[in-house]
Amino acid sequence: MSQPSDPSPAIPAAVGASLSGTNLERAGDHNQRVTLQSIRVGGPITRADLAEITGLTAPAIANITKRLLSEGLILEAGRLLGQRGQPAMKLAINPDGCFSIGVNIDRDHITLVVLDLLGQVRARATREVDFALPDEVAEFARTELSAILAKGNIKAKRLIGLGVALPDDLGRVHLPHQPDEYEVWNQTDIPSLFTGLPALPIFVENDATAAALGEAQFGLGLRHPSFFYLLISRGLGGGLVLDGQYFRGADGRAGEIGFLPVHHPATKAAALQDAVSLSALFDHMAAHGHRLTQPDDLLSLNEAGKAALADWITLSADLLTGPMLAISCLINPQALFIGGRLPAPLVDELAVAVNARMQAGRGQVPILAPLRRAAMAADAPAVGAAILPFNHRLLPGRSVLMKTAEE
Repeated sequence: MSQPSDPSPAIPAAVGASLSGTNLERAGDHNQRVTLQSIRVGGPITRADLAEITGLTAPAIANITKRLLSEGLILEAGRLLGQRGQPAMKLAINPDGCFSIGVNIDRDHITLVVLDLLGQVRARATREVDFALPDEVAEFARTELSAILAKGNIKAKRLIGLGVALPDDLGRVHLPHQPDEYEVWNQTDIPSLFTGLPALPIFVENDATAAALGEAQFGLGLRHPSFFYLLISRGLGGGLVLDGQYFRGADGRAGEIGFLPVHHPATKAAALQDAVSLSALFDHMAAHGHRLTQPDDLLSLNEAGKAALADWITLSADLLTGPMLAISCLINPQALFIGGRLPAPLVDELAVAVNARMQAGRGQVPILAPLRRAAMAADAPAVGAAILPFNHRLLPGRSVLMKTAEE
């Protein structure tokens, strides 16, 4: 997985809130989580630096790092030379310490990844298939994970969980060309699809939420802790992260940008995702004589196809400008990220077009968050799904500390 390219200090200030330890009684779990997070974000790092970052005492750090070493989650990465006295040992995340599985189910593909604690994709499998039914998803996951584990590079005993990311109302929200039998997803128990795999905790999440969580933990969100994530898939979704914490809203549906009503003379679309989504883009291209089977086909168009694609980008930029301006005004995030299965060059082109329109129409908007391609784009929901078990078991969050304080 590519790393964010913008410069940053060794320990990004943006994650400071998540790297604060606590001396509350029985808060050992939280302290271990923030110590591990500090090593993950800032490593290789010394114990003295860990104590300064987390605010924990040197003996507490010594005990926690001893435990992390014994569990194989971190390793010693050499000594810090050039200082007086005994050189301090540096600590780093052990890439083979543990792994997590992420599965993304969508209307045009199934993707499975295995992620390590550094956020690196260690294995990946994908199947381009329109409107896959539950049995096909279950068979795909069993077959591909069995093949991955058979190679021996990833040990089943080091797997800590499986995350699943899929759109809300997968079989209920009707998209173009969706078969009637796809409604079976409305009655499908998602965890039951993976009973043939190694017995692991299973976590299910909305795809845009998973993508935003992934960006927060392993992407540009480490340096921009307040952001909105726009996910372009067969539909259109979004996720909002504030101060490093995902915001779900009163009913858990925050970020549902695809349902915003639109009125534009160039389209009959009633909702934003009816015009700005891969479904809408493929229908637009087919109407201009270019039938596509997968997103990468957009990179090999003839001149007429490129002109039709440019028209879609123009319309999409027009429709997205208002919502992006509204988010800047209402939320004041540091950044707006865009990801999904739209090829990276086209994501960049769309972002440039939206940013130009926002600048031209900003009026009295005092602060404008720029739209840019996310660090994790095409596989963002699958990677984000794989992060769910890490969040539950190893990484810090406000919920962990709140539960500890309540005790």
